[in-house]
Amino acid sequence: MIKIGVLGAGGRMGQAIIAEVQAAADCWLAGGVERPGHPMCGNVIGDGLIVCANAAPVAHKADVLIDFTTPQALEEHLRAAMDGKSAILVGTTGLGAQHHALIDAAAAHIPVLQAANTSLGVTLLAALVEQASRALDTGWDIEIAELHHRHKVDAPSGTALFLGEAAARGRGAPLETLRLPPHEDTSGPRRAGGIGFATLRGGSAAGDHRVLIAGEGERIELAHLAESRDIFAKGAVKAARWLAGKPAGRYRMAEIFGL
Repeated sequence: MIKIGVLGAGGRMGQAIIAEVQAAADCWLAGGVERPGHPMCGNVIGDGLIVCANAAPVAHKADVLIDFTTPQALEEHLRAAMDGKSAILVGTTGLGAQHHALIDAAAAHIPVLQAANTSLGVTLLAALVEQASRALDTGWDIEIAELHHRHKVDAPSGTALFLGEAAARGRGAPLETLRLPPHEDTSGPRRAGGIGFATLRGGSAAGDHRVLIAGEGERIELAHLAESRDIFAKGAVKAARWLAGKPAGRYRMAEIFGL
């Protein structure tokens, strides 16, 4: 039985993950955590468990923590995981270089999987984008467009940046080097070999990502359309199963699916 603690238990993803854990015959919900003052704190989420405002007690009971919260909470959650000697899956997006440095430091002590997206489809899409980018020269322009619900804050999405990084690997350069500025900049023509992003927000869209690779007279379109956030919850629980018991280190979703 794999014991899973859910950080961000009151959010949309947290609720979907809790439901997925409770429905799984081989998983047990070790607890749920929310930020202090959140209306979910004190609520019962099953088997007498009460959502608390401190990750440390849950980390001591869990084999794996699943974190879909905010970048500001990451340091505390990594510290709790190290203190409790639990693995942690970080699904939080909007992370910067300082957050990745914290993840690297934690991975020296515990198993950590950081994923911009936990679905099988997006993991496979990234592999296809990298392959296509490697096969085609810089005469082919790469644009990544994403659509999310009106409540999503970070833009471009973590998944869009993840796909951009895959395209950049195919071109043999860091995304920071190849990323284009927003296209309202009319100072000149599009830079050859660059990778552009477009962001759309509205309604309740769970997440659509399209990668356009456009050449002269032809184009390739690769896309993933999420119809429900349940796919991310299923992928997160699958990843937690895989991560439990692993040695300390930093892991990727591609390893879980053998890509």
